[in-house]
Amino acid sequence: MTVIRTERLILRNWEERDRELFHRINSEPAVMEFFPFRRNRAQADARMDEISAEIAAQGYGWTAVEIAVTGQCIGFVGLHDVEIEPVAPAGSIEIGWRLAPEFWGHGYVTEAATAWLDYAFDKLGKPQVVSFAVTNNKRSRAVMERLGMRREASLDFDHPEIPDTQPQLKRHVFYRVTREDWEARKRAAQ
Repeated sequence: MTVIRTERLILRNWEERDRELFHRINSEPAVMEFFPFRRNRAQADARMDEISAEIAAQGYGWTAVEIAVTGQCIGFVGLHDVEIEPVAPAGSIEIGWRLAPEFWGHGYVTEAATAWLDYAFDKLGKPQVVSFAVTNNKRSRAVMERLGMRREASLDFDHPEIPDTQPQLKRHVFYRVTREDWEARKRAAQ
């Protein structure tokens, strides 16, 4: 993959030194509050290997976020191919993130996601990028709105991969940003 640099961050593929952090962000209750699972170390290592291979093959994915001045990996932000009919048909791409809690509230997700949205529209030529979160996930929803994504309440949905035994996690709100909206937002910021 091409490494993406922002003002403060490096967005890159996962490295061996990132395994502890990857496990942590996939097992810590505060980070995983809106997910129906926690990964043990073996599961996290296997998932990190899968994600790393996907990134190497396609050039994007749930990429590691590193603070440039310290070299510290703090979580992931990236693009992911998604298909959830009818809200995200085949060919859709979503943006998502997960950071260790001590890095919340510093604007890192917004900074990294902005770079990935530029990539999605400028390099991949995508007409839109979607995102979704559990209805009560106010932190992620706030990021989506800071990015200029618009909620489309008519497309809110019950996530098919969430078990019925966890009804509090089933309902998801749906957001999207189109290439036209993104370009207009960038022009307005100049």
